[in-house]
Amino acid sequence: MKLAKKKINQVQSPKGVRKQAPKWFFIMLILIPVIFFILLELSLRLFDYGKDIPQWVDARRGKYIINPEVAFRYFNQVENIPTTIEDIFDQQKKNNAFRVFVLGGSSAAGFPYMPMGSFSRYIRKRLELTYPNSTIEVVNISLSAVNTYTILDMLPGVLEQKPNLILIYAGHNEYYGALGVGSMESLGTFRSFVKLVLYLNKYKTVQLIRNIISGIFSLFASKNLEESPGTLMSRMAKDQYIPMNSDKYTIGLEQFEGNMREILELIKSHNVPVIVGKVVSNLKDQKPFISVPSEDYPTANQVYEEAKKKLMNGHSKDADSLFRLAKDLDALRFRAPEKINQIIRQVCGEYNATCVSIDSIFNSVSPYGIIGNNLMTDHLHPNIEGYQLMGKAYYEAMEQAGYLPKNEKPQIPFSSQDSLTRIDFTFTDLDSTIGNCRMLLLQNDWPFIEKWQKKPTRLLFTPKNFLDSIAFNFMMNKISWADAHLNAADAYLKKHDVNGYLKHMDILLYQYPIVVEYYDQISLTLLQMQLYDAALKYLHARYKIEPDDYSAKWIGNIALFKGNADEAINYLTKSYELNSTDAQVLYNLAGAYYQKKLYNAALNTINNCLNIEPNYPQANILKQQLTQAINSQSK
Repeated sequence: MKLAKKKINQVQSPKGVRKQAPKWFFIMLILIPVIFFILLELSLRLFDYGKDIPQWVDARRGKYIINPEVAFRYFNQVENIPTTIEDIFDQQKKNNAFRVFVLGGSSAAGFPYMPMGSFSRYIRKRLELTYPNSTIEVVNISLSAVNTYTILDMLPGVLEQKPNLILIYAGHNEYYGALGVGSMESLGTFRSFVKLVLYLNKYKTVQLIRNIISGIFSLFASKNLEESPGTLMSRMAKDQYIPMNSDKYTIGLEQFEGNMREILELIKSHNVPVIVGKVVSNLKDQKPFISVPSEDYPTANQVYEEAKKKLMNGHSKDADSLFRLAKDLDALRFRAPEKINQIIRQVCGEYNATCVSIDSIFNSVSPYGIIGNNLMTDHLHPNIEGYQLMGKAYYEAMEQAGYLPKNEKPQIPFSSQDSLTRIDFTFTDLDSTIGNCRMLLLQNDWPFIEKWQKKPTRLLFTPKNFLDSIAFNFMMNKISWADAHLNAADAYLKKHDVNGYLKHMDILLYQYPIVVEYYDQISLTLLQMQLYDAALKYLHARYKIEPDDYSAKWIGNIALFKGNADEAINYLTKSYELNSTDAQVLYNLAGAYYQKKLYNAALNTINNCLNIEPNYPQANILKQQLTQAINSQSK
């Protein structure tokens, strides 16, 4: 009896040997997780999970501004993320534009005098004065507590905007800035991994994963939270001990050098000029934050005290070297070590980038040739004089390298530019007081004092005048920076101090040049005070941004009052086209036609006026005069 062929085959198959899975099975193994993550990403986007963080957002009226939430790319553990000083620029670059981007950390942003005190505002003002017929755009996108990872991540978006020049001031935050090796936002020590995470952050799935991880960590975090979360500076330092020449110290330097090389390589590949500034620190008047024993050196505090003795004995060069060594031995790495400036000089030379020695320039104007409180507010942030000196240093480097605007000849001699810029620098006493309040807040926290020594914010500052009171309210988070200047302007107006009023309103216009409501407020105030010539400047500026019937009407009215009938007709006609229901516009337009002896046009216009408002004052009298004039012409 024969077995069926099928059974023979089954009997002959060795026991335990499985058939090879079909190819589609392996394909599905790969596709299933891919499809899962695609569907997850689409679902998260559909339900608007997380944040969309494009680099630029619409600021209205054809302008771009850096996304106010862009710092969420770099900060995942910190509340109250830093923001920029909100510079805007044209979405479509004009032919006569000179566009400069500024990148860096808090010193580049102008802390504590943000937004008006940054060195970029000096450069902007000097360019505006010197090249009045060019469209000057100095766009500062620097953020507090960030380092070269942020600059590298933002750089492609900057290059897309066709800059004429890029300015970089960075190095202090390389350890404790976001993603730095000692930061609470650190993602590890491998640059490639950190850059990969930054690239993937635009996906909602990655945001979900990071939020889950943060949530898990928060469950195990200490429950003994203080009432105040502390300053950003106090929160960012996770690893408070990074001794000189330690592994993390070296990793921080390697991180900085690697990122700077990529930054300069990318800029060079786009043929964009770049200037990098060497960083400055308070050497003489800032003792080390954390002094630790070392096998190779005395402690930072010992070196610092020896430096002070050398200085007292007249040995300033030896003192300078010791102050620098004390800074480098400081285990709390808020101030960049000297090797950071050496790296800046080295990589700029390799990539043919301009390097400006801001440290040497600061030394040259400091007592004993050593930087101290004469130019600094704290350990590394300059004061206003220091920021203006930084701006001057960058500007002179721009001039020497041939990077200034080429489509217009300078209207001011180079020798006079600095003094005129300082005279016209847009900065008020209120900005100075607000900056001082920010410093009080910063220095009322670790590492300047111990946590237990912190005072309540309300006890840090006693107002002595109305500007102090406004700054105090700002410090207490009761008002914004813009509201502070509006309050100051109103206070001056109540005192009938027009110059004081305009000074603070002009600050707002310089910071927010396309907010037409500020122009409207100023114009109305000046017109009510019958300061027509002063109002005219703001009316024209407002109309240029966005033509409106009110500005056109008053430009026309003032022109008519001055006997300029042609200009009056031009603007009053535009006002009528924008609003055909304003009887006053038609009455004054008829008067302008009357001055030009265009009686028929004047009569038609006054009839339209009376149709809108039959009892408009003097309108019927003007109509009679026009009728008589026309009759006289016809005889």
